[in-house]
Amino acid sequence: MQDGNQIHAGFSDPVFQSQGAFRALLAALSEPGLACDIGVSVETPVGLEPATAVTLLTLADYETPIWLPAALRDGPAGAWLRFHCGAALVEDPSRAAFAVIDGTVPEPKLSAFNAGDDQFPDRSTTVLVQCAGLAGGEAVVLEGPGIAGRRSIAPTDLRAGFWAEIEDNAALYPLGVDLLLVHDSQVLGLPRSTQIVETR
Repeated sequence: MQDGNQIHAGFSDPVFQSQGAFRALLAALSEPGLACDIGVSVETPVGLEPATAVTLLTLADYETPIWLPAALRDGPAGAWLRFHCGAALVEDPSRAAFAVIDGTVPEPKLSAFNAGDDQFPDRSTTVLVQCAGLAGGEAVVLEGPGIAGRRSIAPTDLRAGFWAEIEDNAALYPLGVDLLLVHDSQVLGLPRSTQIVETR
């Protein structure tokens, strides 16, 4: 937690910790729907899940535009990211390389973020969706690259219509945003290539 204007530390061993976190993130995106522990602990500012903070410390730098909800952008979370990553915090979702959203809040929709273009599909936004939990919610069945057969996930308290947004995003492939669902120290990847085959 952060008190007043104090900005707490990021990584205590940046090279070692960022390498470990990167491996966890790679595993999450290469095996969609499988929750992975980020494996690193840092003191996080109010509003950022530990896995969100570690992901951005690992992947963002001064050339990385990040979108946060206004309350986070203008508060301790924004100050923490500016200090540790040197990142620009943008107000326009379509300009973001990384974005952090609350899974319960109706806006912005996934379609507001950059889906890439035909020349540079890799320049799309990676959206970190902060969830109340990664188990115990509505079950959704996935298939696609990195999934042997099918895999079921059940994150909790996601906004109405969220899975329809995921289906619309997958229909854009090879364009589209990549998603990381995060809760506490865990991260679950939903790359744009992942298809929803059943909700129940």
